[in-house]
Amino acid sequence: MSAETETKENSTGGFGEFLEKTFKLSENKTTVKTEVLAGITSFMTMAYIIVVNPGILSNEYGANQDFNAILFSTVLISAVMTIVMGLMSNNPYAVAPGMGLNAYISFALVGGGTITWEEMMGAIIIAGALLTIMSLTPISSGVLKAIPKSLRFGLAAGIGLFLVFIGLQDAGVVINNDATLVGMNNFGLTFALFLFGLIFTAVLMLKKVNGAFLIGIVTTAILGVIFSIGGWGTNVIDENFQSIAITEIAALPDTGTFFKFDLGVILKPALIIPIFTLAFTDLFDSVSTFLGVSEVGGLLDENGDPKNFKRTLVADSLTTFVSGFFGTSDATTYIESAAGVEEGGRTGLTAVVTGLCFLPFMFLSPLLAAVPLYATAPVLVLLGVLMFKPLANIDWTNLEDAIPAFLSMVMIPFTYSITNGIVFGVISFVLIKIVLGKIKEINAWLWLTFIFSVGALIAPIFL
Repeated sequence: MSAETETKENSTGGFGEFLEKTFKLSENKTTVKTEVLAGITSFMTMAYIIVVNPGILSNEYGANQDFNAILFSTVLISAVMTIVMGLMSNNPYAVAPGMGLNAYISFALVGGGTITWEEMMGAIIIAGALLTIMSLTPISSGVLKAIPKSLRFGLAAGIGLFLVFIGLQDAGVVINNDATLVGMNNFGLTFALFLFGLIFTAVLMLKKVNGAFLIGIVTTAILGVIFSIGGWGTNVIDENFQSIAITEIAALPDTGTFFKFDLGVILKPALIIPIFTLAFTDLFDSVSTFLGVSEVGGLLDENGDPKNFKRTLVADSLTTFVSGFFGTSDATTYIESAAGVEEGGRTGLTAVVTGLCFLPFMFLSPLLAAVPLYATAPVLVLLGVLMFKPLANIDWTNLEDAIPAFLSMVMIPFTYSITNGIVFGVISFVLIKIVLGKIKEINAWLWLTFIFSVGALIAPIFL
């Protein structure tokens, strides 16, 4: 599409001109239609958080909070702060309560008796305030300078592998195996539907069909419904969806967890490490996501760094800060945003659309069961393929760069943590430089990041 055509499409009417001026669509070589499709696609791949996060935080062996109250706070933080992210950063990133951190909060801290729910929300507010202050200072650009290019490429591929692993688990293809940790499930209808979605979506991508991811998700889901209605596999549709009654489809929001926080947590020395862990994990997860997704999507400035990085980090930090007030585990930027980026999303309009998609589910959350995980899983797998592209930029004959990049890549899926990828990458990079007598190549910011990485590695010992 030519720049002239883009400008014409983006400037249709007063509202179109507003969108063009706000998000600089033509400058970013995109259109309203593309951004809307991308926003919906991002939402479809991360919508699971609406029911998964309340499930974790309401577990009776964990935080034991009210499911409906957590669901409402999950939807609200995801909707409001994703829109804020789009408007502040003009980047297509979506935010929601972070997986992993929600389990840490629910089972290790609140459920483990280390901290009360109110103190936990206070800790999240304090961690968010620290992150916001850091993002407004030179520390934000310093963190970016601290990550060598080779590690950025490794992180991008590692996030891709992570997405693949998540997708294969969602589809029930990869399952737990007591002998080998993981194994492949027996072939069945759900497995077959996943393979159909994978090949069908891949063909659409090869043919460069606009909205390939979204079409693939919807088509696979509809096919599953047809099989279930025909009696060929009742397990294909979520059982909860099958039993939904009209009266259960809609419900008024529950604000039971709103403003239930205790800032007195800052006076308890024993909680310094949990606060540090929250802040550090959120920071590194977010920076890794920005680096990986921007590298693959070409969302880079003239220096080759993620565009609008500081504003993006500020928006992400504010998201953590606000999470404590809304009464949910801290929200962060989601790697599933890569789905929208690959669909063509290039500006904050994608994020705004994603945020708006969350809003109806404050009242209609049961309907999400209509989109089964095997329908979204193929998109995550295909994203993994696309996120391997940056590996071509690594000089694999130069082991000084190759080894840290490789460790960054594999430690993310193998430990189920983006933070561990950057921790192992930074530590190995610095130690290799020290052993080779190249300490002068380690700048002050990288030294600081190295110290934080070592801290993150040993912090669990004291928890």
